[in-house]
Amino acid sequence: MKDFFFMGGPLFMGILSLLLIVMVSWIAYHFIGVLFSNNTNFEKVLRKISYGKSIGLFAMIFGILGQLIGLYQAFSVIEQAGSISPNLIYGGIKVSMIPTLYGIIIFLISLLLYFISSVIIEKNME
Repeated sequence: MKDFFFMGGPLFMGILSLLLIVMVSWIAYHFIGVLFSNNTNFEKVLRKISYGKSIGLFAMIFGILGQLIGLYQAFSVIEQAGSISPNLIYGGIKVSMIPTLYGIIIFLISLLLYFISSVIIEKNME
């Protein structure tokens, strides 16, 4: 796991990890807040929890940005070097996909947390 973190680029992977922590904390804070308060506007809480989903979407887009920057750097090196074996190119493309995969996983987690919390909150509304 640590190897993937450093292979994907510590800057992008670190920012993505921070986005994961912020997203989970945001959804958990508002979800727990609605469970322990009696007079809460449920629509407002659902809207605030949906902001966590937006943080997950931002993480996915940021992961794609990390991949594009990695590919740009790799193609710049290939352009300067001349002829390079296809295995080296495929390895570079594989490594550039790590931030994108991580961003997509973060987005899927945000969708899952949003869905679970919104179902529970809507059930409490009834």
